[in-house]
Amino acid sequence: MSDRQPRWTQTWLGGVRAAGVDFGYPGRRLGLPEEGSGSVSGFGRRLAAIVVDWLLCTVGIARGLLHADPRDQGWIGLAVFAAEYVLLVGTLGMTLGMRLFGIRVAAIEGGGRPAFLPVLIRTFLLCLAVPALIWDRDRRGLHDRAAGTVVVKI
Repeated sequence: MSDRQPRWTQTWLGGVRAAGVDFGYPGRRLGLPEEGSGSVSGFGRRLAAIVVDWLLCTVGIARGLLHADPRDQGWIGLAVFAAEYVLLVGTLGMTLGMRLFGIRVAAIEGGGRPAFLPVLIRTFLLCLAVPALIWDRDRRGLHDRAAGTVVVKI
């Protein structure tokens, strides 16, 4: 057996770029810049922001301020988390965790703060977790696609 892989495994293992398909940078189809302010945020910043928001809502508010029973803390924390997202993303376009990591939620149309209904849709799907784990080539989860939003760098 040779060290050289058959062509079909090179394509499969290397992804679409190895097959000669170049989709460009994330956000190109949306008219966003490749780097800097307004470019699509990476997975690391988004994950860090949501961890900060989750800890703030579950430990800080649900347990600390509301004195939630540890058995109910998950559901109360999720409710506080959803309320934080609707309130802050709906008014400021970002949560506290997002602000800390320099990202915000933007509407695809116009690039400004998303309207209230898309924020509700995005928050509901984000609380289900699974839609946020399925991404497209523009780093938009199903919750972003359904709401017509994208997370960009500040």
